[in-house]
Amino acid sequence: MAAASVCLMLALAVPARAETGLDCFSENKDLWIPGCTALILRPGIEPEQLSSAYAMRALGYSLKGQYDTAIADYDAAIRINPDFAVALNNRAWAYFRSGRPQQGLADVEKSLKLNPLSEHSWDTRAHIRQAGGNFTGAFDDYEKAVQIGGERMIRLYQCGLKENGLYNGPVDGLYTTEVRGALRTCAKTATCDPLPADEQCRAATS
Repeated sequence: MAAASVCLMLALAVPARAETGLDCFSENKDLWIPGCTALILRPGIEPEQLSSAYAMRALGYSLKGQYDTAIADYDAAIRINPDFAVALNNRAWAYFRSGRPQQGLADVEKSLKLNPLSEHSWDTRAHIRQAGGNFTGAFDDYEKAVQIGGERMIRLYQCGLKENGLYNGPVDGLYTTEVRGALRTCAKTATCDPLPADEQCRAATS
């Protein structure tokens, strides 16, 4: 009975949380869109928080494959804060995922200037370079992502390279000669993605 009461209390709390915008930065990605919408509509919100709310809602849309809607929200976030490195990188990624990689190149390059220690931005530029046929540049960027991101990034690539049939070793976060060779081979093909599509694999590496 007590457990049922707790569940009911949580269920009743969800609308209140959404109305106040608390869910915008929740760990539950399904709450980002309603939570951030509530925050965006709140009167008197500070510009920095408004920019972050647009960027988080954009990420929510992007994860659902609604890239045009996501890009519109990233546009709003970046208009408020033109030096928002994460939003710039994520807009570049949304352009890439929507089949317009070159439109994201300027964004990710600005993001890298603002924060050259983001493995995600190096990975984004690697994907964009690879899609454009700059295979050497793509491999260099993937290696930079590995250098900065370390074990977690290596595990992601190991998973993705396994899915592509290019790597048969363990997913252990070690950047071995075999992993490096598989990553180089992948980077030479415009259609090969070293990031895993398998959500279980992604979860195991996070």
